[in-house]
Order: sequence, then structure tokens, then C-alpha cells
Amino acid sequence: MSGEVRLFRSVKEIPPEDYYTAGRRTCAGCGPALAYRLVLKAAGPNTVVLGPTGCMYVANAHQFLTSPYALPWFHTQLGGGGAAGIGTAAAFRALMTKRKRIPEEINVVVFGGDGGFADIGFAGLSMGVSYDYPRLLYVLYDNESYANTGIQASSTTPWGATTTFTPSGKVKRIGNERLKKNVALIMAAHPGVKYVATATLWPPLDLPNKVRKALESGGPSFIHVLTPCPKGWFTPPDLAVELSRLAVETGLWVLWEYENGKFKLNYKPSPRKHVKQYLQLQGRFAHLTADDIEVIEERTKKEWEMWMEMERTGRLIIPWPSSPGDSGDNMTL
Repeated sequence: MSGEVRLFRSVKEIPPEDYYTAGRRTCAGCGPALAYRLVLKAAGPNTVVLGPTGCMYVANAHQFLTSPYALPWFHTQLGGGGAAGIGTAAAFRALMTKRKRIPEEINVVVFGGDGGFADIGFAGLSMGVSYDYPRLLYVLYDNESYANTGIQASSTTPWGATTTFTPSGKVKRIGNERLKKNVALIMAAHPGVKYVATATLWPPLDLPNKVRKALESGGPSFIHVLTPCPKGWFTPPDLAVELSRLAVETGLWVLWEYENGKFKLNYKPSPRKHVKQYLQLQGRFAHLTADDIEVIEERTKKEWEMWMEMERTGRLIIPWPSSPGDSGDNMTL
């Protein structure tokens, strides 16, 4: 870390000021909108926000010249989030070096969705975390589909989920047959990266504190945030936080951080709940049989053996099994 990090010890310490305010057109119960609020509360007023095309661009500033941001914000093209983050950080550095701007600490926070960071903008994100700009934070808000354009599958869509591109039917009963890409592990494998973490909307202090750590890490950082989507997950709008909690407590979403080459689990469910408690609340998994759900449960058990080994050694282990039921080979970094 570049200095002492002031972490939140209670929700009462989270600032009351909102920098993501009224004027947006997100869906009721939008998980990414809640993540935006938490991230920007933790980052504070000396922050510039960038947003590649995606749900949170269309819903926040696409029409009528409205904006919910009480901070400087600008839009980048879908694949341009990584480069735009570097360019913004470089511009501030150049202006301060040339004494054309008073030296100060400015946060550059780039929010990208599945397309913006996991797929179409992945190369730019990879480039972004390889530079040395401090206070440059990339946040992947992961609703596990291209929700803006009609709930198409992305590389972070989980196995078994139905989407408009992977519908469950007579020909392909399962729906999406690919395994979810672990973007955070890929970012952590980049040489010299200072801080990488995963988060969701629960526990309440986990995401804000990880934002604080990321911005104080002394270099570019990355946080992968699971953000429930009522539209794409076919869930009631009041379940965003509950789904986040169940994702963590069933072990399907793992909370961890990788700081200066050291891996650490942030939450170990004990006992871990069965994955059906999370899956059965979502219409996108309604077609799965009890046997299908057991496949996911058994795979989760195997993955947790690797997570616990990573916790024991403090090192990364890749890759994951290539398909459900395949034990695969593990490589330690």
C-alpha cells in the first residue's frame, strides 16, 4: 500500500454523500447501480469516473443529456475502457509534472461490464493493469450477461444459465454449456499488479473497503464485482442483496484479494450452504434438474479444495477443471 489505508469499521462510517445520485434509468433492484453507489462513496469526491458502453452507460447518460454523477464522468467506446483509464491517469500526471495543475491525489475509476472488461474490452483491461499509474481502479460489474442488448451470454455467464443466445430447449437442454471465466484470477496473474479482489453487494463493508485498499495500493488495481440483475436472472427486484449473500454462502462466488503477490480469502462459509439455495431463486436456472444442480454442487466442492489450498499457501492456483466432472490439472504461481 502507498500509505495508511482508512478502512470502514462500521456501516455508520460510510459517508452519507452520494456521488451516484438521482437521474438514472436503471431497472428496479439493479445490482450494478448499488455497486456504483458503494464504490463511489468509498472513493470520495476527488474522483473521475469513466464508463465504457454497457447497461450502466445506457441507463445513466445515454439520452436527454442527463447524468446521475456528482463527479466528472465521461463515456468511452465498448472496448476502450482500459486505454481511457491509462490516458486519463497519464494526463493528470503530465499536467502535474508540467506544473499546469496543482499536485493532488485524483482517483480514476473505470466501470466496465461483461463486454467492457471480460470480453470485448479484455485486451485493454489487461494492458491497463500492466502500467504504473497509482489510484487507477478498474471495476468489472458482472451481471453475467449482455443485459443491455437483450440478455445474451457472455464469457462470465455461468454453466447452466439460460440466455437469449443459450436458451434451454430440446436440442440443448442445459442452456449455457461454457464455464464462467474467472477474470480476477487472470488479472492477478499479471506481473507486478498491486491489488486484485472480488466482491459483491454483501457483506456491506467488503466492497467499500476493497475500493479503499485498491486506490491506496500504489498502482493500477482491479475489482471483479458480482452484481445481480433482475432482468437477466429472472428474479424479483428486492433480492439483489440476498442473492449476493447466497452466492457467497453457497461458495459459488468467492471473496478474496491478492495484494502485492499474496492471496487471501476474505470469507469462508462454514458450513457452506448447498448451491440449490442460490440457484432455485433464479428463473434462468429453472430448467435444471436435481442432477444438474448436483453437478454444480460437486464442482463447487472441488473448487473449494483449491481455494483452501490457495489460502494455505498464499499463492494462485490455475487453471480450473475444463468441464463439469473433469478434475483437470492445476498449476501454481
